[in-house]
Amino acid sequence: MKPAVAYVRVSTGRQGKSGLGLEAQQAALARFAEAEGYEFVQLFTEVETGKGADALERRPQLAAALKVAKKHKAPIIVAKLDRLSRDVHFISGLMMHRTPFIVAELGADADPFMLHVYAALAEKERRLISQRTRDALAAKKAQGVKLGGLNAKGIANREDAMRRAEALRPVLAELAGLSLAKMASELNARTIPAPQGGQWHAATVKRVLSRLSS
Repeated sequence: MKPAVAYVRVSTGRQGKSGLGLEAQQAALARFAEAEGYEFVQLFTEVETGKGADALERRPQLAAALKVAKKHKAPIIVAKLDRLSRDVHFISGLMMHRTPFIVAELGADADPFMLHVYAALAEKERRLISQRTRDALAAKKAQGVKLGGLNAKGIANREDAMRRAEALRPVLAELAGLSLAKMASELNARTIPAPQGGQWHAATVKRVLSRLSS
């Protein structure tokens, strides 16, 4: 078995305390390690935002993971690229440490160049979401709508939820015809994480289906 270091991160204290997101990442890493022949020498868990030029200074667990990885001459494996960062400059800075990073969802063969490409695409998507949010707020204001609870964060969260729902559309279509409870059971059996991490329930399936039908 090849040695590796596991790193998981959520950006809010509430997510960290609940385990939502962390459990899904750990499960994805375990599946990847088993399939690719890796054995984790240590797991590092971080509850910290990935934003900002000083992000590494504010993420002591990632800094510690780099030290352990160098000691064992092992790669650091994350479930998704955004668990490192969506900032292409931050990703570039990590590459300078000469420690290999492997992103489970991209596969073991994704080289540093591809990580830069995916980081650049993620950064562009973030800018586009921000612009769409501003445009949507401006359009509502121009129509004379009182925004009230509608704000940039709310719109961004709604768009993010819609993207997650779209990613699940193929498997939900495959399970069409089953009851909500049976669909949830099948999704859990396939170890597909729920939108917010953790287990699927009938109510969770219903919310996702409602988003896809709206």
